Amino acid sequence: MKHIALITIVFTLATCGLAAAAAEGVRIEKDVDYLGADRKEKADLYLPAEVPKGRRCPGVVIIHGGGWSGGDKGAAREINIGTTLALNGYVGMSINYVLATKDSTTATWPQNLHDCKTAVRWLRKNAERLHLDPDHIGVIGGSAGGHLAAMVAVTSPESGLDPAGPYGEFSCRVQAGVDLYGPTLWFASRDLAMFRKKRSEAPELYRQATPMTHANKNNPPILILHGTADGTVPVADSEAFAAALKKAGAEHQLVIVEGGPHSFHLQPKQQDLRPLVLGFFDRNLKKGK
Repeated sequence: MKHIALITIVFTLATCGLAAAAAEGVRIEKDVDYLGADRKEKADLYLPAEVPKGRRCPGVVIIHGGGWSGGDKGAAREINIGTTLALNGYVGMSINYVLATKDSTTATWPQNLHDCKTAVRWLRKNAERLHLDPDHIGVIGGSAGGHLAAMVAVTSPESGLDPAGPYGEFSCRVQAGVDLYGPTLWFASRDLAMFRKKRSEAPELYRQATPMTHANKNNPPILILHGTADGTVPVADSEAFAAALKKAGAEHQLVIVEGGPHSFHLQPKQQDLRPLVLGFFDRNLKKGK
């Protein structure tokens, strides 16, 4: 890890049911090497500045968007999410993962998903140092990151999408997932660069990458959020994912944000989503705490 910064943030927590205007500390560790020395992609950790002795914090992996070909762990949305989580007693881990850039010639699926799952394993491996509860880890992502977050949530070892390593002795399973306007129907309607193959050439590959394919009653609770003014990913994508989860008997909630555009964080002007998202994670990741 390259450096550690300590920042103090003034944050209004009244909407979260906490103190009205408390000064809170967030400790940030930048550019953590979580994939191995041979990988350029790193992670940023958002940690509570102080953790009471003996306490273990839940963890949440944060996955950026960018069409699986761009984006960054340090974008405004990811900072907003990571800071919000740390201020409320979570260990947030915002990651970069392999991207299907215009210069790349090889497929990046399923390596991009493998990177996200490896982040879950890394948190478990480093639970002691981070004061983290390895049995309560969630995932959240927006747009393409929403798709990857959904895939982390709905897939299991039986899906055949867990990486062999690193940290293969640890589970990739999460206990809750938040999908912010992630594409799902795209995999049945267009060709995507991360596959380096057209749908007509590899229909099963596209089906494998579709969250609906893996919906089942054993999925962890999933919260889906989508704005009605999204001009990039239609609301129908999230509605289709929610319908598949309902049919499978999986616990889920779909929240439509009236007037919400594409790529909002937890504090869009349309609605403060922090109470909703934090409440969801609290119910599922702070059980018995």
